[in-house]
This record gives sequence, C-alpha cells and structure tokens, in this order.
Amino acid sequence: MKYTITFIAFLFAQIMFGQGKKVSATDKSTLSVAFTKGIETKIDSIFNQAYPINSPGATILIAENDKILYRKAFGMANLELKVPMKPENVLQLASITKQFTSVSILMLLEQAKLSLQDPLSTYISDYPRGNEIAIHHLLNHTSGIVSYTNLPEFRTKTRLDMTPLEIISSFKNLSLEFNPGEKYEYSNSGYVLLGYIIEKISGMSYGDFIQKNIFDKLGMKNSYYGNSYRIITDRANGYQFYEGTYENPEYMSTTIPYAAGSLMSTVDDMFLWNKAIQNNTLISEKSKRLAFTNHTLTNGKNNNYGYGWFINEISGITTLEHTGGINGFSASGIYVPDRGIYAIVLTNLDDGKGPETHNLKSVSVLLGKPIVDKTPIKLSEKQFNQWVGAYQFEDVIRFITYENGMLQSKREGGRPIKLFPLSENEFMFEDLFANYNFSLKDGKKHVLFADRIEKSIGTETDTKPASERETITLAEETLIKYVGVYELQPSFQIEIEKQNDRIFAKTTGQPTVELFAETEHIFLIKEIDAQVVFNIDTNGTVKSLTFSQGGRKMEGKKIR
Repeated sequence: MKYTITFIAFLFAQIMFGQGKKVSATDKSTLSVAFTKGIETKIDSIFNQAYPINSPGATILIAENDKILYRKAFGMANLELKVPMKPENVLQLASITKQFTSVSILMLLEQAKLSLQDPLSTYISDYPRGNEIAIHHLLNHTSGIVSYTNLPEFRTKTRLDMTPLEIISSFKNLSLEFNPGEKYEYSNSGYVLLGYIIEKISGMSYGDFIQKNIFDKLGMKNSYYGNSYRIITDRANGYQFYEGTYENPEYMSTTIPYAAGSLMSTVDDMFLWNKAIQNNTLISEKSKRLAFTNHTLTNGKNNNYGYGWFINEISGITTLEHTGGINGFSASGIYVPDRGIYAIVLTNLDDGKGPETHNLKSVSVLLGKPIVDKTPIKLSEKQFNQWVGAYQFEDVIRFITYENGMLQSKREGGRPIKLFPLSENEFMFEDLFANYNFSLKDGKKHVLFADRIEKSIGTETDTKPASERETITLAEETLIKYVGVYELQPSFQIEIEKQNDRIFAKTTGQPTVELFAETEHIFLIKEIDAQVVFNIDTNGTVKSLTFSQGGRKMEGKKIR
C-alpha cells in the first residue's frame, strides 16, 4: 500500500506483473539448496549496501521448507535512540496484509459461508453496479473500483480514525474505471470491501478475526492488527527519505489501511505464515491453487495476480510475491513453491523504492541464477544513437534518449532510467530486472521490453515528449473560454486560470502548472509529460476537459 501523491499524475500509477513459468519435474529433483558461505557473503553484501549501520534498517529471513537458511538484521530500529535493528523487531506488513485477507475469504469459502461469485450487492445492497462485481473481482483487482488511496482528498483524511463503512463511502459512488473483469488495476478499495465482508459474515472485527483464526492458530505471537496506541515490544520506528535526509513519516491512523494494509509482524512469524500456506494448514490445496492461479481477463489475457499473490518468475522458475509500502515502512515477500524457498524482508524505511530489488537479488543468488550478474560493455556514440527515439507500446510511449554518454529510458510522465549496454542491441535498466532488446524490421526500429515474465513490444513513432513538442500562441478571447472549474472526481477539481495570454491549471494543495497550446483545444503540461484536451459541444461551449498521461485518461466536467 503506497500513499505518495504528486499533482494529477498520482491517478495513473501502474503495477505490472506477468505470468510465471512452471518448473518441470526434472527441476524439482534438485530442490535442496546448498547454502554455502559464499552465498551468505553475497546476501550480506546486498543488505549491508542497502541498509548501512546508521540508516533505517531491515530484517531478513530466508528459508527452504522447514529450514531457516538466513536470518539477520541490518541498520537501525530507532535512529534517535541509536537502537540497532534485530530480527525480532516488529514492523508493518503494509500490502502483504492482502494475503491474510484473501486467505480469510477462502477460509469462509470452505465453511460454505460465501461464494467467490457472490455479487457485492449481497453484502452492500445499495452498492452501485454491485450486482456486477463479484468477490472474485475484489480478490484479484479486476473490479474496476477506483483505489481510495489514489483519491485527491485521501491525504487529508489519513490522520482520522475511520470505520470500514466510512472508508467505503469515500469511493462507493464513484464511476467504475472499467467493467468488472475487463482489466487489472491494483485497488486497495477492493480489499477494504473484502475486510467488511469478513466482518459481516463472521460477526467479528477484521482484526479479531485475523487474531483468532490465523495468528493464534499458527502461534504468530508477535503479529498484530495495527495499533498506534498499544505498547508493542520491539516495535521499530518508521522513517521516510525526503530531499536527501531521513525524517519521521507523516502520521497515519492504522484504521485507514484496514484489510488492505494494517497488519504488523516479524520475519519469524512470517516464516510460520508461509509454512502454513505451503502445508495447507489454513486452507485446502484446492483453495491454495485458486489463490496461486494466474486468472484471466474477459479478453483472455492473464491477469498476473491471484488472490493476494502476484505471479512472476526468476529465470523461468515460478515465484509468488507481494510487496508493501506505507508511511515509514516497506516490505517484500517472495515464495518459490517448486523449491520450497521463502524470503521475507521487512524495513522501517519508506524511500519510494522498497526492498523488492534486494530480495530478488538474494533469491536469485540462492537459486544459482543471479539475474543481474551481467557486465556492461562499451559502445560508441553512434552505436548508442541508433536506438534513440520514441517507441509506441500498447498503452504507453517510452522515449529513449542519449545523455551523458549513455542511453536513458523515460515513459510518459515518468522519470528517466539509465540503460547499460550488454551488447549493441541489448540494454539493462539500472537497479531493475528489466531489459530492452532493440531490432530493425522493415526499416523501422522495434524494441522488446522484458521485465522478468512481462514482455511487450514497442514500435518506432514520431511522437515527441510534451516538453519538446511545438506550441502556439492563442488569442485571449480563445483562452478565456477555458477558464473555470472542472471536476474529475468528487472533491477533486482542477481550476483553469488565465493570466494575460497564458493559462494555468491549479488543484488544491498542489503546485500551479502552465498549459501550453498545441492546437486550439489541445494543451500540454510539459513538467509531467501530460496533455489536456478541452471538449467542445455542438454549440461551441466548453463542456469538459480530458487529462491524459502515460496512456491513461480521465475526464472532468466543467461545473462553473
């Protein structure tokens, strides 16, 4: 669960995962891991570099089946008091909470208290289009319900203690982003609704249900539903990284993340959790397979998310994963079912990156398939420049530039990422497990983007970034037509203001940005590579605007 919000771009954050590749029976014959001193030293190096002694820290546990292979802590649990982190420290799980929520739903399924095809209207009778949204859609983020953590007013409510119904009311009457089952869009709202369904069926609070049916049953004695007031032994302090320095995070009531992100635990308790999943202690093998299934959308494409687990892979070996990020904390859990390997990293640092990369590096080393052990080569400026340009993918344009002696990739509205050459055609992303493979076909440049199992192809296009596109000057009488207030969502308005021969967009609590005219009705926001189109009716009256960025669009009606 991540709560960083910046201007309008926050509405279009994407999480993209793909389908894992099954491991063959011959692979399964080599399940036992030879955990050598050399492997331990490599993993130590990864986390020593990521979490130095005087920084916020991390707790790490890596296990194979019932055997703990690696259990250590790095950095500090409390910077102010100079308390080192230790493996016993309690940290927030953030969105890994979703695994507990999904398993709770599957437990109720096995008790015949619900069906995965139950419509949402069964539990909230007046939920708009609730007869079309099934529990299944909530579990795998295909409901179309906007995530409440993406709403502009969300940040103003995070200090409040709210009930589940009060949270639900914040998004209940918003239009669906798509028809249920059509697309995948990560939504914390879906898991809030699942938490409410658990409460309604069980007659218990979500926290009490988890405590009684999971924590107590598994002996997870140092796991809790989040509580800011309770004294919790060995609780680590959370920190954020802002403008080059560590600071205390913004306060958030633990009622806000709820069933989407409010649980706390230790790496030892999470080892018990994964062992229970592996051994079918809480749910049957049949239910577990549902949770681990890469479900499909209505168009037949893979959803790339099960019920509480992302499906991915490392060098062709299936992995089941989840990350989490919340004010002051982040987490990463990776389970390799065919090898019985589980790796959990909990940190008290919210730096916008999280520990996923470090965890993946560790697991890949343990598997003997290091996925970043590649040495960049030297290329000439001509070799670099042959791939410079814009590439149109299915839902986004990525721009490749040559700067400071190397290629960089930037998607619309994103930040530039350095690319390191592995050959004249293949480039790997800095600090990511992704790469580009460029080629020429029919006189056009193409690029294959591969981020582990997710793959997509981009084709050369003439489109330029918003910051480089030519603009025109419009007459003041044309600009004045666009002045007004436009509502993209309830409580989220964009005000268009005119200053002489220029117009600006302003939203509450966000910086004012200038709009540059590309045509009479199309304007660019150069700072964030976004576009605003003013929509005109047959009478010549401006009725709405459409904001576009990174392949996503949102329309706002002019209300005054």
